[in-house]
Amino acid sequence: MYCSQIERRMELVRVVSHNTHKKMVSCLQGHIGADAEKRHKKLPLTSLSQAMVEGGNQLGEDSLIGKMMEVCGEAENRLASELMLHELQIEKDVLDPLSQLAEVEIPNILKQRKQLAKLVLDYDSARARWLQATKSIISGTNTQALTAKADLLKEEVDEAMNKVELCKDQLAADMYSFFSKEGDYAHYFVTLLDAQADYHRKSLTVLESVLPTIQAQQDSWMEKPAFGMALDDHLKRSGREIALPMEACVMMLLETGMKEEGLFRIAAGASKLKKLKAALDCSTSQLEEFYSDPHAVAGALKSYLRELPEPLMTYQLYDEWIQASSVSDPDKRLQALWLVCDKLPKSNKNNLRYLVKFLAKLALESEVNKMTPSNIAIVLGPNLLWAKTEGSLAEMAAATSVHVVSIVEPIIQHADWFFPEGMFWFSSAAVFNPTSLPLFVVITPVVLEGLVVRTADTSRPSFSKNDRKDAHQAAYLTCLPHPLWRLSAGRAAMSSGLEAVSTRKRQEAELEVAELRGVRFFLGGTRMIGSGMSPEGRLMLDVKMIV
Repeated sequence: MYCSQIERRMELVRVVSHNTHKKMVSCLQGHIGADAEKRHKKLPLTSLSQAMVEGGNQLGEDSLIGKMMEVCGEAENRLASELMLHELQIEKDVLDPLSQLAEVEIPNILKQRKQLAKLVLDYDSARARWLQATKSIISGTNTQALTAKADLLKEEVDEAMNKVELCKDQLAADMYSFFSKEGDYAHYFVTLLDAQADYHRKSLTVLESVLPTIQAQQDSWMEKPAFGMALDDHLKRSGREIALPMEACVMMLLETGMKEEGLFRIAAGASKLKKLKAALDCSTSQLEEFYSDPHAVAGALKSYLRELPEPLMTYQLYDEWIQASSVSDPDKRLQALWLVCDKLPKSNKNNLRYLVKFLAKLALESEVNKMTPSNIAIVLGPNLLWAKTEGSLAEMAAATSVHVVSIVEPIIQHADWFFPEGMFWFSSAAVFNPTSLPLFVVITPVVLEGLVVRTADTSRPSFSKNDRKDAHQAAYLTCLPHPLWRLSAGRAAMSSGLEAVSTRKRQEAELEVAELRGVRFFLGGTRMIGSGMSPEGRLMLDVKMIV
């Protein structure tokens, strides 16, 4: 490449290097030239880290936001340290060499070019004076003096020529050196990308080390909205057997909504419904204001069912439900529906049973509330089962409503046949108790005789058959240390002392309620299921029965 071409290349390199250096400096978040400590303090990430840590301390450990801000603040501080080290490396390995190239090395070479031009002018001037002197010797009279002057000028010409040649050689050497080093200069940008890659790898390592911790805190936080959450996730997180929105809404409706005309059919006020859903999402027990608006409560229950990611009666069994409802023979259709129902996952079946038992109880008041099993199935069925297809809510409801009604209606009509387990209901206040228990307890059909309730140890009362040694069957009942929802049927055996004794035999379909020191327990039902223990340790009653 000719020197003139190299010279043009150098000028372009100088311009683009200067512009690149300027833009690169503007990308730095720290102050260029500052030491590490000052640079770190001035980083925006450091300010963000400090604000997060301070905010987390103000909110405290009781706030999930506070916990998250504290962990994130520490992570941001580590990221700020990585950024500070990265920028120091960029400044040392890229910015400084690039600045040296654009502001020192190339300008110095270009200055030599200007110096060469000046030396050439000096040479031309000396040569012109020398030529003039030689002409004067020919036409002059003082030949000796003119000859001496011409010799001096000739020495100046030779010296000027030597300077020009030396400058040319130096300029050419510097230009060729620049050309040969272009690969080294280009490596600055490789260094830039390497440094950025290393910085991002280290930053990713910081984030990956923090994410499991912060995700674990997020997952362990109990207060998560129930609406829109998968049923199993909600039950597992809350330690419940029945979904909180369903349980709370049913309890409120049992107390104030059973005789409300058009329940589940008449729409509630949007603002009241939104407020109730928000209250249920944050698990507040302050629901007194909603007792007077059963339509809002019913609307919240419908909304919860509809917002489940998967319908309560499941996508997996959708086709089987439809096939079962298409059986022409009524008895065989019921049997087919029962078989599908029995395939439901445990949590889905428990919650469906709970809901259906309530809906069957609601239908008993149909002369007053006008909500027959058919009407209930029409308004609530599409919220229990829908196809896993794309489309609007209206399209999906229209596609499945006819089939769903023919599925849900007989299940409500024959609730005790589909779900023969007995059930009782807690008050709505119990729903939000942290040690709240399952909403149903069932035991084996028995004839009770001489039942003795011993309550000397109030923390764990025990039941036994007085003076009988042949007790051979045991079951467990759950109880709560506060009033339960009042039953309209059954007899209560009251006691003011340490024992409540009932010597009258009961048939298996009857219900016996014993109430002692604010604890009410229920015996009844058709078959035995386990009630289990909660993580908090539920109060259990040992029951021994003679069949």
